[in-house]
Amino acid sequence: MPEEESGSVARGIGGTGPSDGSRGLQVHTMQDKRGTQAGPGLRSVQEAVAQAFAECTPGGVRPGELDRDGRALRWVEAGQGAGAPVVLIAGCGTSSLTWTPVLPELARHGRVVAYDRAGLGASEPHRPAVRVAGRGANPGAGPAVSRTAHQAVSRAGAPTLDGQVEDLAALVRHLDAGPAVLVGHSWGGQLAQLLAWQRPELVAGLVLVDPAHEEFQPPAVRVAEAALNRLWLFRTAMASSSSSSPGPADPLARAEAAVVAHHHQRRTVLAENRLTAAAVPEIRRRRSGARLPEVPVAVLSATEGLPRVLRSRWTALQSQVASAATRGTHILVRGAGHAVHTDRPRAVIAAVLEVSDHARYLRNA
Repeated sequence: MPEEESGSVARGIGGTGPSDGSRGLQVHTMQDKRGTQAGPGLRSVQEAVAQAFAECTPGGVRPGELDRDGRALRWVEAGQGAGAPVVLIAGCGTSSLTWTPVLPELARHGRVVAYDRAGLGASEPHRPAVRVAGRGANPGAGPAVSRTAHQAVSRAGAPTLDGQVEDLAALVRHLDAGPAVLVGHSWGGQLAQLLAWQRPELVAGLVLVDPAHEEFQPPAVRVAEAALNRLWLFRTAMASSSSSSPGPADPLARAEAAVVAHHHQRRTVLAENRLTAAAVPEIRRRRSGARLPEVPVAVLSATEGLPRVLRSRWTALQSQVASAATRGTHILVRGAGHAVHTDRPRAVIAAVLEVSDHARYLRNA
C-alpha cells in the first residue's frame, strides 16, 4: 500500500507477540490532527478488534486505514497471496467483528479484509456538510456540496447509499491488488451488488450471504428489528457506563463492547437501519437498469428464523439474483438463520473459496 495514497505508516506491536499471549499484529496508523475521537478513542477500538481477530488467526492480523478526505476508514486484514483479495462486508449496523467465524480460515488461503463502514466499529463517521448548494449560496464561501437523496456526505453526517458504495470502491482500489471477491452479508450483500453494477472492473466475484433485497421489506420485521436494535444499544450503553463493572477480560467480548462504546457508533447503527428503508426506491431504480458483471456469483440463503411464508418470499428473490447472473449459483444453507456465517461458517467459507478459485481460473484463461 503506497504511503502517498493513504498517508499511513506501520508500527509493530509486541515484537514476536503481545504479552497477553495473543498472536503478533501490525497496525497501520495515520499522522492525524483530528482530535481525540479520531485518535486514541477509535484507534483503541481498532486495536481491540485486531486483538480479537489475532486470538484466532494463525499468522496474526494487520489493521489498516485509509484517509477518506480527512476521515479514517479502518479495517483488519490477514493472509496473503497472488489471487484476488477477499473483502468482507458486514450487515446493517454491524462491525467487522461479525466475520470472526470465517476470517481465520479464509486467511489460510489468501488475503482477506474485514472493514468497518463509516461511523461503525473503528471507522470515523461522515463529517456534516458545511454548506449545501442552492439559491442564495455565497459564491466566495468555498466548494459547494450538492443536495441529492443519496449524496456522499449528508448535512447530519449520517450514512448515505453513495457514500457507503464509494468507500467500498476506495478500499478495493487502495488494496492495489486488482478486482476483489466481495462477500456481503444482508445489507452488505446489497452494497456488494451496487458496487458490481457501478464499478464492475473492481469486482472479481460475489458471495452474497442471505442478502437483503429492496422488494423484501415486511413492515412487521422492520419495526421489530428497529425496536431490538434500540433495546440492544440501550443495554450496551448502560453496561459500558457502569463504573462498578470491570471491562471484559475476553478479547472478543472486549472488542464487542468497544465497537458500540461511542455515541456516534450507536447513532450510526440506527441511522443505517433507516437508510436501508429510505434507499429502497433508489436501489430498485439501479437494479432495473443494471446487470451484474460476468463473474462468479454465489447467493446463500438461510432457511430458519422467519415464518415459512416470509422466508420463502425472501429466498425466491435471492434465487432471482443468482439466476440473473451469468455465472450464478444459489445455495440453500440448511439449519442456518440470517447470520449464516455464524450458524454455518463452513458453508460460507466453502462458497468463498469456490468463487475465488473460479475467479482465478477466469483471470488466467
